[in-house]
Amino acid sequence: MKLIKKSHACVRLEKDGRTLVVDPGGFSEPDAALGADAILVTHEHPDHFDEGRLRAALEADPGAEIWTLRSVAEKISAAFPGRVRTVGHGDTFTAAGFDVQAHGELHAVIHPDIPRITNIGFLVDGAVFHPGDALTVPDQPVDTLMLPVMAPWSKISEVIDYVREVGPRRAIDIHDALLTDLARPIYDRQIGALGGTDHGRLTPGDATEV
Repeated sequence: MKLIKKSHACVRLEKDGRTLVVDPGGFSEPDAALGADAILVTHEHPDHFDEGRLRAALEADPGAEIWTLRSVAEKISAAFPGRVRTVGHGDTFTAAGFDVQAHGELHAVIHPDIPRITNIGFLVDGAVFHPGDALTVPDQPVDTLMLPVMAPWSKISEVIDYVREVGPRRAIDIHDALLTDLARPIYDRQIGALGGTDHGRLTPGDATEV
């Protein structure tokens, strides 16, 4: 399986000639969802869910489908009847030939005064876990953790402890659009030294095998 990092929280996975895209939001490339056979969306925040990008992908390919939670499905399902699937914690399904499990229920706490919204993470082919905006720990081993490295709701000690708790073979940064190049070496050094696993990042457009 080939993993291609897109900007911010978006990831493309390719296998057997088919493509799965996770979270092609407003901080990712305008064409991030184009060419996808299936799209997964973790939650409704605009840096993860962009209706225009999803509409473009589904209009370009009549066979493309979306799997997401109810709050997102309600925003787009009427325009594409039968092509937007609602899933939640504990669900398992196959999307474009990829085996997917949904984990988690709520977005991380941004501030106690801000109501929490729903959020689900996706474990793809039992290997790659994208948690969305939460520090969800799946109930099974994870080979490659897509690590939300910088967000209004997190601090680096929590990020490091999350890597330790999940215990993946390696962690690759996502949710990094707010992290400046000046600060990246600090995060790389501290997470790499304290996380207890291989930690790295990919420039948008770069790929790796998983």
